[in-house]
This record gives sequence, C-alpha cells and structure tokens, in this order.
Amino acid sequence: MKGRDFVSGNQLTLLPSGAAYFPAIEAAFDRARKDIYLQTYIFQDDATGRRIAEALKRAVLRGVRVFLLIDGYGSKDLSRRMLETLQTDGVRTLVYRPQISPWTFRRKRLRRMHRKVAVVDREIAFVGGINILDDADASGDLPPRYDFAVAVEGPLVDMIRLSARRQWSMVAWKRFRKGVGLPGELPVSTSAGGTMKAAFVTRDNFRHRRDIEAAYLQGIAGATTEIILCHAYFLPGVDFRHALIGAAERGVRVVLLLQGRMEFFLQHYASRALYGNFLDAGIEIYEYRKGFLHAKVAVIDGHWATVGSSNIDPFSLLLSREANVVVEDEGFAATLGQCLIKTMETDGQRILRDNWKKESAGLRIISWLCYGLLRLMMVISGYAPEHDRFRKERPLSQEK
Repeated sequence: MKGRDFVSGNQLTLLPSGAAYFPAIEAAFDRARKDIYLQTYIFQDDATGRRIAEALKRAVLRGVRVFLLIDGYGSKDLSRRMLETLQTDGVRTLVYRPQISPWTFRRKRLRRMHRKVAVVDREIAFVGGINILDDADASGDLPPRYDFAVAVEGPLVDMIRLSARRQWSMVAWKRFRKGVGLPGELPVSTSAGGTMKAAFVTRDNFRHRRDIEAAYLQGIAGATTEIILCHAYFLPGVDFRHALIGAAERGVRVVLLLQGRMEFFLQHYASRALYGNFLDAGIEIYEYRKGFLHAKVAVIDGHWATVGSSNIDPFSLLLSREANVVVEDEGFAATLGQCLIKTMETDGQRILRDNWKKESAGLRIISWLCYGLLRLMMVISGYAPEHDRFRKERPLSQEK
C-alpha cells in the first residue's frame, strides 16, 4: 500500500465477537441523526437479526434514512416476512444479486457481496467479518464464532461512507429501483478522532481487483520479525504462498491460526493440502477447534494489522466484494496480537511437521482432490488469476 492510502487522526476500537459488536452497532444506530448504511453478506431472521431490525426501525421513526444492502445468496434464508417488515418499517432495502440456482453455470453467480460494513452519519463506521446473525451455536455446545470487527472514528469514516454510498448506488441503478436515492451530503463530523493511521481497502471486480491481496503482500514483504494470520478459509495462490515461505526463509516467524472444525468440506480439505509445504518451510500452524473460526485478521511486526471480511482464498481474493481496514498502530496491533496469541495458547492445537507426515494416505488424497477441484472450478469459471491462469504451477514440493 502507498503511504497516501493511510489517513491519520483516527480512533479504532477492536470488537471481538458478536458480544462486543452487536451492542456497539445497536447503540450507534440509536444515536443516528441523518443516515445509516448497513451492508452485510448474511442477515438472518433470528434473535440478533430482529434486534438489529428493531434498531433500524427506531432510527426510521426518528427521521433517519436507513439503507440496508444484503447479499442474495448469503441471505437466501432470510424470510420474506422479515424482508417485507423491514421495507414496511421504512428501511430502504436492496438485494445484491438475488440468489441464482446452484445448478446454473453462469459466471456471475459466483460474484457475491461479502463485505460487512455499517456507517452512521459521518461519525462512526464498523468494518469486519461479523454477519447479522446469532453467532452462538444453536445447540449451545460450542462457544460463539471466533470473529472480529473494528469501530472507526475520525476522518477515515468519510472514505468508508463514500464506498458504502457507491455500493448502494451501483445496486440501485442496476435494479432500476425508484425511491431509493441517496440523501445529500452531511456536515463534516465534529468528532475529535484519535492518533491512529488507517486505510480502508476494498476488493471489487473493476478498479480494485487486487487491492486487499496487494496490501497483504506488501505487509508480508516488509516483515522482519513476526507474521500472524488468522483466517476461516485459507487457500492462498502461488504469489501469496511464495511470500509467506520467503518470509520464513528470511527468519521471520510465520504463524497461521486456521479453522479446525469442518464447516464446508471442499474448502476445509483443500486448505489442508498446503499444510505439508508450509510446515516444511518452518511455518507454524495452529487449528482452532473449540468452536467455529470466522475471523479474517492479521498482525505483522507488532505495528501493522488488518481486520475485515476477506479470507485468503479464491472466492474472497478473486470474486467477492470485500472490505478491510488496515491499521498502522502499535497499540491496536498489540491488542489484536494478544487476542490471537492467547487463543493459540489456550484453544489452538498446533500441527507439528512430524505428526503431519504420519497422516493417512486417504486424508492426503482427499485433500489434494479437493484442492485440485477448487482450482479447476476457478479455471473453468474464468476466474483464475491472470498471471497464473496460463502457466503451469510448480509442484508444492518445489516451493521452498
């Protein structure tokens, strides 16, 4: 990332899990005076979804204009009753790419709006990986999803708000919806902000196709001591793998905290196909098995950190609309880093190289089949990276 991408004078607050996130956005919605933008992959008709819907309704009754954008696939289970209630209550609601049958082969079906962003007036914004749904296991046997969001105050809010407005306008224009126009500009925020430097980085299918990946690669290339990556789905491309292995070869400690419980069969086993290569390079791998890991965060050298919606896999880096905040601040990075380290120490299971070598041949075959199938899906769909699509990938065993 270029220096000019960072904005100074911000205050960012880390929000670990829905227990911190939902009260924060509900309180912000209740303080709104002019407008609210809420954009989320999943909006569910459960206790949390109804709680947030009520907060949006209260805002509308005070004269606040509320703009809700949900993804057609991620929110496919949202009841028609709740959607109609939101609209009746005065919440302007749009659906990004209404669900397309999974049996069709239209390329656009794979492009989703995966970002999770909320902006209230020009005062505060929220960015992260937490959807609008109950984040606790329905059976009560598991803890809430392990996830993060960040609250932003200061001049960066304007950049996030502008992005949210553009996203809304794009969908509204494509749907030819009337009565969903945007309000005029608001007065500049009077909030003092803080001292943190931060950037808002998005991924789309136009001008910003590689921006989030580029931010990661730049951070990894400049690392001198430690890289900690925590992702629910981790299937990096060739350049990303080489960057991590290159950092490990420079003597940088590289640590991966990944999903240990299987949520989606294909992604779970495809990620594990890369374990051997990473372990051979000296990269540490921990699996979170206490519950479901949904986080997409990283800390580098104790001063660079990112929180957002983007996984390190083909769906996030090549297809979806994503949003991350990148922070250059030792205090913020220390807070996030301590959370990750504590989780690895108390709830992470380290995957040791020698033990991994003893895994069954059947598991290895399944992992490589899933990895190959995912790559094939991306190539057939025309979404393999342009620099990688037409050249033969080196075997992972040679990527040292």
